[in-house]
Amino acid sequence: MSQMDMAAGILAKEVCGSRTTTVAVDRIVFRHPVAVGDVVCCYGRCLRIGSTSMTIGIQVWVRRLHTQPTAERYCVTEAVFTFVAINADGNPHKVKRD
Repeated sequence: MSQMDMAAGILAKEVCGSRTTTVAVDRIVFRHPVAVGDVVCCYGRCLRIGSTSMTIGIQVWVRRLHTQPTAERYCVTEAVFTFVAINADGNPHKVKRD
């Protein structure tokens, strides 16, 4: 979950161009366990942009290379994160839109 938050935070910062903070995690679904040695990839998509917030969907996919060298990737976890754009003082500010 920590890696998902970091991945979503990177995307949120790219979307708004400033610092962000996590304000909510919704609909987290753990489909399969992640084993030691799995190759983990986090993929994100901006689902919504509000006036000061962004909703980011994250999926975690793994490959079990240590037990299956030609293993296919599969989704193990999904969640929706909400971030708020903040200024240097930690106060919310409007998300800049292109």
